[in-house]
Amino acid sequence: MEQEFHQIRSLPPYVFAEVNEMKAKAKAEGRDVIDFGMGNPDQPTPQHIVDKLCEAANNPKMHGYSTSIGIPELRKALSSYYGRRFNVDLDPETEVVSSIGSKEGLASLAKAITSPGDTILVPNPSYPIHLFGFIIAGGFLKPMPIKPDENLIKAIDHAARYSVPKPTAVVISYPSNPTALMADLSFYEEVVKVCKKHDIYILSDIAYAELYFDGNKPPSMLQVKGAKDITVEFYSLSKTYNMPGWRIGFAAGNKKLIAALTRVKSYLDYGSFTPIQLAATEALNGPQDCVEEIRTMYQGRRDVLISSFAKAGWNIPKPPATMFAWSALPEQFKHLSSMEFTKLLLNETGIAVSPGDGFGEFGEGFVRLAIVENEARIQQAAKELERFMANSSKILEDYERRKA
Repeated sequence: MEQEFHQIRSLPPYVFAEVNEMKAKAKAEGRDVIDFGMGNPDQPTPQHIVDKLCEAANNPKMHGYSTSIGIPELRKALSSYYGRRFNVDLDPETEVVSSIGSKEGLASLAKAITSPGDTILVPNPSYPIHLFGFIIAGGFLKPMPIKPDENLIKAIDHAARYSVPKPTAVVISYPSNPTALMADLSFYEEVVKVCKKHDIYILSDIAYAELYFDGNKPPSMLQVKGAKDITVEFYSLSKTYNMPGWRIGFAAGNKKLIAALTRVKSYLDYGSFTPIQLAATEALNGPQDCVEEIRTMYQGRRDVLISSFAKAGWNIPKPPATMFAWSALPEQFKHLSSMEFTKLLLNETGIAVSPGDGFGEFGEGFVRLAIVENEARIQQAAKELERFMANSSKILEDYERRKA
């Protein structure tokens, strides 16, 4: 029986799946793929965190069901982190809930607060779950500007005045994936001010709060006076501690939103494996020199990527934070779509990037590069890129002939 399901019809094909298939095929053919596509850290999780996992996993008492809100030790550890890092007080009982990665937390909260047809304000381009979590929940997305400036504040205010129905929530995420843009506390103050004026909830995603460069620390939305009245914030250990596959994250802030998320999660999951939660507690409470080492590593890779690619002929803006660089297509290739350029680059050089339209329609004309290869591999990519750029006329001529 052939049948299309309503929610599936609302989801376009996941563009990264096509790129992943191309990478897999190239690797199966024995080609060397220099992969800047997926933001998957290539370094191991710090040893003291792994040791805590092993210690806990060896205890049979830890093998049963856990709890969807997170064990008390973990919620207290996140509360302590917010106190140390942002000078924000959180009640671990009512203002913090653990999630199976921040992605699951965002999607579950979207289910909890969105009714079919509700208007949600989301910057575009954006991390896909910011968009599609609400589409899956039946919401209507109104795209917002991505830059954290007066234009975004005005766009929120305009949407609140003229959208029908009035917006339920706005998603704010800095440092941004994919653009790496950062926001300061004064901008957050304006966001809280306009959203309080119009009774709009704020969903803030700060998954990259610890991957900043040149000493410019990103703030938390919850630092703004009164922000907890309308804000819930998401944080993840995936990038901060090289723990992507562990799937552990958090939501913190407004009690009403946390309670809604907690209720939905109580039906959907029993939380992460308890030893993982204990290891996450160790990550937050233990020595933090590993975080500085990870940050320094990404800054070094960033600098090599920007300088070596510029010498090869592709000037990429220097990201001030995150593990990503966001760039318009090189001038010679601007007439191509992001996906066409991504395919051509992979086929010709073995360099994999993510097409910008995978992050929303206004990402078209851009690509994202994840800095998850070491400096030697980045230099290798730059050499391949130099040849690609030098022969761009012939490469494009051959490409157009194959298309015809």
